[in-house]
Amino acid sequence: MGFVEGQNLSIAFRWAEGRYETLPTLAAELVQLRVALLLSAGGIAAAQAAKAATSTIPIVFSAVADPVALGLVASLGKPGGNITGMSNFNTTLAAKRVELAKELAPGSRLVCYLLNPSNAGWHLEAEGAQSAAKAFDLELHVLKASTEMELDKAFDDATRLRAGVLAASGEAFFDSRRDRLVALAQRHSIPAIYGWREYVEAGGLMSYGTVLRDSYRQAGIYCGRILKGEKPAGLPIMQPTKFELVINLKTATTSKITIPPTLLARADEVIE
Repeated sequence: MGFVEGQNLSIAFRWAEGRYETLPTLAAELVQLRVALLLSAGGIAAAQAAKAATSTIPIVFSAVADPVALGLVASLGKPGGNITGMSNFNTTLAAKRVELAKELAPGSRLVCYLLNPSNAGWHLEAEGAQSAAKAFDLELHVLKASTEMELDKAFDDATRLRAGVLAASGEAFFDSRRDRLVALAQRHSIPAIYGWREYVEAGGLMSYGTVLRDSYRQAGIYCGRILKGEKPAGLPIMQPTKFELVINLKTATTSKITIPPTLLARADEVIE
């Protein structure tokens, strides 16, 4: 878009390091710097903090599951106000992850779904997962975690319940601890399905979801257009067009997990 950091653009970064409660303070700090634009990375919590911090500075969010239902914008086509951005369909993808869990472990009727109750959209994802579980005649247990200690307990609970598969929500806190989630799944010998390919690249078994890199690239384009004079209210919410299934066959082999041939055949990428 013609902007180069250090030449005609300066970027002030603030990192919450997975602690959602710090986001309002960090957003306020950026507003006090009189920035030209706020890019809220990391889903709904960051976007809500940015929106609460200013009604005048343009805001672009990078990946929010359902911005209309969560009250960020008036509609996808006409967001209104000073905010626009990218949707990632994460809540509606819960049903697909449950379907994949059934296919991955056809001999098990119990699936655990890991959610972060600090994420404002967790209940929407839980409803989607429960509905899909009912349709596929599966028993689904929702496990909640918003701290590292609670992550440990969630995997302990999944082991105790003898879950056939654990599906993890694609959300910012979990993503900031992706190595820990992958290690916990391996330690507990639980086949796990994640929201994004980055987990599989880190050694996780399987992922299904949108392409985060595309979301950030599109957010960057919107930032460039706004810095050149366009208004957020006139930029519709961008929706993902690509969804990918990624499988780490090396992890499956090491963990002695058999991936059904039908899943391997449908995978967009198989890491060997």
